[in-house]
Amino acid sequence: MQEKIEPLRQQIINHKVYSVINDVEDLQVFMQYHVYAVWDFMSLLKSLQNSLTCTSVPWFPKGSAETRHLINEIVAGEESDVDMNGERKSHFEIYLEAMNQCGADTMQIEKFLSVLTKTGNLDQAFRDSGTPEKARQFVNYTFDMIGTNKDYVQAAIFTFGREDLIPGMFHAIINDIHRNFPGSISIFKYYLERHIEVDGDHHSHLALQMTSNLCGENEEFWAEAELEASKSLQKRIELWDGVYEEITARKAVLR
Repeated sequence: MQEKIEPLRQQIINHKVYSVINDVEDLQVFMQYHVYAVWDFMSLLKSLQNSLTCTSVPWFPKGSAETRHLINEIVAGEESDVDMNGERKSHFEIYLEAMNQCGADTMQIEKFLSVLTKTGNLDQAFRDSGTPEKARQFVNYTFDMIGTNKDYVQAAIFTFGREDLIPGMFHAIINDIHRNFPGSISIFKYYLERHIEVDGDHHSHLALQMTSNLCGENEEFWAEAELEASKSLQKRIELWDGVYEEITARKAVLR
């Protein structure tokens, strides 16, 4: 499965968007798209936790204790990690701080979350906040997968579309853009390096084991997992295409 999806993974790691992020304004555009992927990652993660563990009262043992351990350990790391000052924060909250530090507009994502909190309606939240179309498509795919209630499919896109992808993808971002910016992106740099450290050394291995446990010996599960993992990678490519198009359009206007 990893061999089959590797070409898509390489398209993301080597995407042309990184090479056009040449000033802070370019980075701001990138972050205003990427923050939606940071947020819906947390929703996918919590969906898996709800599916694989008991999160209601009264409590009952649910599923495999090993799988419960795997997902709970990832949740703890993503939902309550430490920031640059050693304070407990989710990775999403750290990302918002990074956006504020470099001057990226957080009003759009904050409006999106405010409307979604009040209405529970994704489409209305997208409309009212003016979410970019490619970000909207990316999030919709994630929530379509959450709506399947198939834990093995969710685990596959979580693993191969997120955890196993992120270290290589973030290495590419750091290599291509960090040298172009001063200390105003220190929080963003920390966010990227923290993900490379945690996901590359630990979380990706946990996620791979979780997906293996859930698919087991079921060939149909593996086939569906591979299909959706490929789709999730394609959605990431399309998200990066959207960022690339907006950045290059901005540069064309400035010429």
